[in-house]
This record gives sequence, structure tokens and C-alpha cells, in this order.
Amino acid sequence: MAYDFKKLNESIKGVEEWLKKEYTGLRTGIASPSILDSVFVEVYGSRMPINQLANIGIEDARVIRITPWDKTQSKAIEKAITVANLGVSVGIDDKGVRMFFPELTTDRRTLLVKTAKAKLEDAKVNVRGFRDDTWSDIEAKEKEGGMGEDDKFRYKKEMQKIVDDGNASLETLFNKKEKEVNS
Repeated sequence: MAYDFKKLNESIKGVEEWLKKEYTGLRTGIASPSILDSVFVEVYGSRMPINQLANIGIEDARVIRITPWDKTQSKAIEKAITVANLGVSVGIDDKGVRMFFPELTTDRRTLLVKTAKAKLEDAKVNVRGFRDDTWSDIEAKEKEGGMGEDDKFRYKKEMQKIVDDGNASLETLFNKKEKEVNS
């Protein structure tokens, strides 16, 4: 009987997706519309994401232009971005809202790298938890008589290879973000 590592693989993929999402929220000195994914605007009696209220475009490396479809919503969009405390300055003009990304200081870069490293460690802790759950399951199956001891250790090696590959891809995401912050 072969052990099914599908659950472990899916869990590790979930952790990778979580880390990617967390890293998009870490602002670097370069304008990125994904920073607005977590910003919701209070309009029409409900909370809506900015991308459902306006066109979002990049004017240059450090400026994002938000052009609301309903020009009366510019003030609400400005307020939502300000309240979100994204570390950007916001201004309104006749076309809509502009977000200005300031140049990162050395201290801010160091802090961003530390935050990215902390998120990487959280992801690795989650992966270790999934590994431990899988190992417990393999041991339980062996005790039930579903597999022999040789199979158990072979599956342990397979499991560790999957975990090592997952951790390597998490490290790759971190290295990419670190390079982006420091460039």
C-alpha cells in the first residue's frame, strides 16, 4: 500500500500561497497596485475593494494613479488609503487619487527584511506542523498493520524530501523579496 502525500503537498502549496500574499503586502520603494488589495472603501452603504470602484494604474516607478468611475468617491478612496496606513502619501486631483511611494531609508529596508524573515519563519513553522501530522499518520498506519517498518522509513524519506522542497521554495520567495527590498 502506497502512502498518499496529497494532503501534505496541498498544505505546503497553501503555505506558499499565504507567504506570497503576505509578501505582496510588504511595500518596497516601487509602486505596486497589489498593495491596495487589503484596502476597503466605505461607499454606497458597504465596504468595497478599490479595484471595484476605480481603475488602478502605475504612472511611474513611485506613483500609482487611481481613477474612480464615480468621481465623487475620490475623497472616500483617499480616506481609506490614509486609514490603511500603508506608508504612502495620497493626493487628490481632478482625475482622481494619486499615491506617492517615498524612497526607502536604510532603516526601513532593514525593518522590511526583518519582517519578511519573520513571515518566512512563520511559514516554516506551519510546514513543520504539517510534516509532524504526516509522520504521526504514517506511524499510526504502521501500528495498525497497514505497512511494514521498511515502508515506514521509506515514506519518512519521501515526506522529508517533499518538506525540503517546500522549504526551498519558501526560501526562494524570501530571497526574491529581500532582493526587491534592497534594490
